[in-house]
Amino acid sequence: MLFKRFYDDGLAQASYLIGCEATSEAIIVDANRDIAQYVDAAAREKMRITHVTETHIHADYVSGSRELAKVTGAKLLLSANGGTDWQYGFAKSDHATLMHDGDTIDIGNVRLDVMHTPGHTPEHICFLVTDRATRDLPVGILSGDFVFVGDVGRPDLLERAAHVADTMEAAARDLFRSLQRFRDLPDFVQVWPGHGAGSACGKALGSMPQSTVGYEKIANWGVASTSEADFVREVLAGQPEPPTYFAEMKRINRDGPPMLGGMRAPKALSGDDLSPLIARGAPLVDIRAAAGFANGHVPGTLNIPLGKSFSTWAGWLLPYTREIFLIADDAASATHAAREMAMIGLDHVGGWLSAAEVAPVARERSAQINAADLATRLAGHDVTLVDVRNRSEWDHGHIDGAIHIPAGHLSARLAEVPRGLPIVVQCQGGVRSAIASSVLLALGVADVINLTGGYDEWVEAGLPVTST
Repeated sequence: MLFKRFYDDGLAQASYLIGCEATSEAIIVDANRDIAQYVDAAAREKMRITHVTETHIHADYVSGSRELAKVTGAKLLLSANGGTDWQYGFAKSDHATLMHDGDTIDIGNVRLDVMHTPGHTPEHICFLVTDRATRDLPVGILSGDFVFVGDVGRPDLLERAAHVADTMEAAARDLFRSLQRFRDLPDFVQVWPGHGAGSACGKALGSMPQSTVGYEKIANWGVASTSEADFVREVLAGQPEPPTYFAEMKRINRDGPPMLGGMRAPKALSGDDLSPLIARGAPLVDIRAAAGFANGHVPGTLNIPLGKSFSTWAGWLLPYTREIFLIADDAASATHAAREMAMIGLDHVGGWLSAAEVAPVARERSAQINAADLATRLAGHDVTLVDVRNRSEWDHGHIDGAIHIPAGHLSARLAEVPRGLPIVVQCQGGVRSAIASSVLLALGVADVINLTGGYDEWVEAGLPVTST
């Protein structure tokens, strides 16, 4: 059996190639939208991609399964579970084979047994992998978003992200029952999850790429839980705020991801193109590091630094219905940003402008403050403090007198930001607050200051905090 793991840092997402060396057949599980990586890997291994499948209708990225199957001519296999509301809308037109619990997929000498594991989503399935050329015993489980290293998939996304009311407690109970099937597997079975640390599909994902059933029984709080009531309470508590774009991903992946036709470099524009873009109110995103943006940027632009969290914040803050333009240091950065945006369905990048060329117009600066100076100004009641962290972070501890509005909700909740005093924006370490500061500036809030070291600096300075 040939086994290859692909990992996308921006999405904290894993996908897999499993092949039979005797027959040169291969299956791809949970492909993301950058399908060239799977085609190229199969070619290097002299494998034919004959099957493509996925564990569930993803919420955090656009699936590449549909396009990969079309490009390679592979058989597309999709879950038939979950009831009428969670069927793949393109399954019939794409001649997909629908799978049920207990079905098997044969890839030469490799067998994948389908396990329906509802909880994270109603249609979720896992694949128990057996290399029959060695032993007729399972070697591993492709667990998708069901079981992670150290955590389990969150069951609240249908309600909190896709807005399907009154579903998360029932889903948590389904997840508890599904975990019993996982516990019944042999301890030696390897666990190959769909996400790692940094994903919003759970609250405490480990960074190890794989584990075993036996180890997760010991070390994974969700797998180890034996009380259904305790499990339901714990799994629903403290989950990170689901990005608003998750609902868009669910819709796209259910109804049919559009064909991308490969990752493309955005068109290079000149400095002369900036004024017309500003005049028509085109979304402009400066992808430089926060320090560079703070030292001088084009008024009205958003700052989403190109890093591991870029796609998440792009999904939170950028429109899916408009053409977006980038400001970057170089073509390579702009191309990378466009790829990250395409991974979550933001396909309409109209071009990029060089930061050097637009520098004469980049006259707006972002004010900064440290914890000691903030304490002085709060004592003088001459600033308003807005904490843009997640709810769980806020509950753990916050600065007295702060207003809590998570960064991703600032635009929708702008009316809750008091006016009349300068606004200091604060997060945990200064990264999210820099992004949030640019959001407020772009929305026309005149006097915005970023707390550079965030809550961490405040605590390290021994300044007082309040917990909920």
